[in-house]
Amino acid sequence: MDSFIQKFQQCFIDDNRYMYLLKGLGTTLSITLFAVILGVFLGFLVAIIRSTYDKTGKLKILNFICNFYLTIIRGTPVMVQLLIMYYVIFATSSNKTVVAILSFGINSGAYVAEIVRSGIMSIDQGQFEAGRSLGFSYPSTMVYIIMPQAFKNVLPALANEFIVLLKETSICGYIGLSDLTRGGDIIRSVTYEAFLPLIAVALIYLCMVMILTALVKKLERRLRNSER
Repeated sequence: MDSFIQKFQQCFIDDNRYMYLLKGLGTTLSITLFAVILGVFLGFLVAIIRSTYDKTGKLKILNFICNFYLTIIRGTPVMVQLLIMYYVIFATSSNKTVVAILSFGINSGAYVAEIVRSGIMSIDQGQFEAGRSLGFSYPSTMVYIIMPQAFKNVLPALANEFIVLLKETSICGYIGLSDLTRGGDIIRSVTYEAFLPLIAVALIYLCMVMILTALVKKLERRLRNSER
């Protein structure tokens, strides 16, 4: 017991080493938040373009560009994309956080796009026809009738994608960002104690995932109650 307390103090208390985890947590959360926003924007845009092409045959060129984007992003590892963004595309930039946000946001957008598109395509064609018969244009029908229903259908899958994104940010250390995982690794390199820092990092990630899961379940219940 005394040995555990000493190791705990050495890892987290001495020299305020817990601050490595706190600062890393802040970096992880900020990257995740802005990457989610970017991913949702790109995902919904691509999903609407692809579903519009599937239903009407329009936007052929944009659909080709979206397919190319999906093929490249979904066919290559996110870590390789992050390294390409940092060492090639933004080689002259010193803002590592922005590079990470763009990398993870663009990657997430490809998966969000397919999730949302599947939700849109699951809506009965009669819903589109009903909207048009009420005088709605195609964009208005999509925004006011189709998307709300599609969102309810794909919410669990979207939540899972955001959880995956949160955990994927743990590779930010490869470009020198002091995220949560990197913070734990710094403590390990200073104290030569691997168990406690890594367990602390794992527990923090676990807590964040559990909180996010609980919030999504609460949102799902509210959406179900609103249908009654």
